[in-house]
Amino acid sequence: MSSYYKLKNQLKDSYLIWIFPLFLIISCIFLRGINNNSEPYYSSNFKHIFINKYPDIDTSEKFTAADTSGNNTPYTLHAKYALLMDSDNGRVLFEKNGYEKAPMASTTKIMTLIIALENANVDDIVKVSEYAASMPDVQLNIKKDEQYRLSDLLYSLMLESHNDSAVAIAEHVGGSVEAFAEMMNQKAYELGAYNTHFVTPNGLDHENHYTTAYDLALIAAYAIKNPKVCEIIRTPSYTFHEQTTGRSFTVNNKDRFLTSYRGAIGVKTGFTGKAGYCFVGAIDRDEKHLISVVLASGWPPHKMYKWQDTVKLMDYGINNYNYKDIISQNNNFEKISVTNSIEKGKITPYCIANERILLSDSESVSYDIILPKTLDAPVKKDKTIGSITIYIDGVKYKTYPLYSKEGKRRITYSYVLKKIISMYFKNIMI
Repeated sequence: MSSYYKLKNQLKDSYLIWIFPLFLIISCIFLRGINNNSEPYYSSNFKHIFINKYPDIDTSEKFTAADTSGNNTPYTLHAKYALLMDSDNGRVLFEKNGYEKAPMASTTKIMTLIIALENANVDDIVKVSEYAASMPDVQLNIKKDEQYRLSDLLYSLMLESHNDSAVAIAEHVGGSVEAFAEMMNQKAYELGAYNTHFVTPNGLDHENHYTTAYDLALIAAYAIKNPKVCEIIRTPSYTFHEQTTGRSFTVNNKDRFLTSYRGAIGVKTGFTGKAGYCFVGAIDRDEKHLISVVLASGWPPHKMYKWQDTVKLMDYGINNYNYKDIISQNNNFEKISVTNSIEKGKITPYCIANERILLSDSESVSYDIILPKTLDAPVKKDKTIGSITIYIDGVKYKTYPLYSKEGKRRITYSYVLKKIISMYFKNIMI
């Protein structure tokens, strides 16, 4: 009997010795189907969810067409080209031939001001050339070899739209009118004003000098972000003198809109025989920041048309557009299952954007949410896993990435082996 029990114990020890390799073999077979790549794998089967309202926005809200039949709507404008823009995001709220090329007269000087402020010191001394002094009206009547502080000429440029001051500025900053015009064109391109081309710094008629109402609004929206621009264009009156003789000048702001419309900022008037009356306006009112552009808004004697058109555009924006939240960090998305994950469970998508824009009651908002149906571990926390695209009246507005709120680790050989070893020694100790 003693030999029997001795053999039995030997067999038991042998069983315990060989059971561990057997577990390893089985685990290897089990893990053959698992991808060993440490990078996350995204399913090729994405789900596109297109909804008319964001889930957390009140879907009971009804959109109705705004009344555009009255005389106070922008549809009765005198201007041949017009546009209203939300300057905070560049969104067009209204346009009439807003993308057609047209001459823009002295509204050109908005870009002249931008280039001067960004490429020169306002305390520079500008020496007047014979060519600058020869510019036609409207003139400051500067003379050859006279010297002026650049900042003084900028007030002359914007408040009374002096053509000779514009050329003196251009020659000082760019070295020549041609070189300065290239600087203007480069800046326009940087701002997205792709249908604009400058030849002169003052806006005198030239067949290759043109813009669009949309491009001009982009330029103005950029300009008023500069505090110095706003300081200049809002100044009612400014006095300065020539540096060598002391000859004194006073320039007065010709922008009637500035003092007649609540919240008005400016920006610039313009007129030539080819361009007609033009005006670029800006307001900061009720937290709304609007840019209006009217080009070819009548010819003499209809000098008031540009003001009437601008008021109609601004009233339209103020009365018909209000801020609405279209996406926020609090919005909820459907959770996504994760395969081959140690922690198991699902991933919660989230968006870091908070977007609040001006919308009219006639505009509908829709969303295209693209997320994978499943994710394969590992998935890193805050990893991009999808996107949400916002459409306003079917037109793409913006696309934002969606991220994973949680992280999930992948089941690996080493993880399984550790689990098996742990289980083995736990069982052997029992």
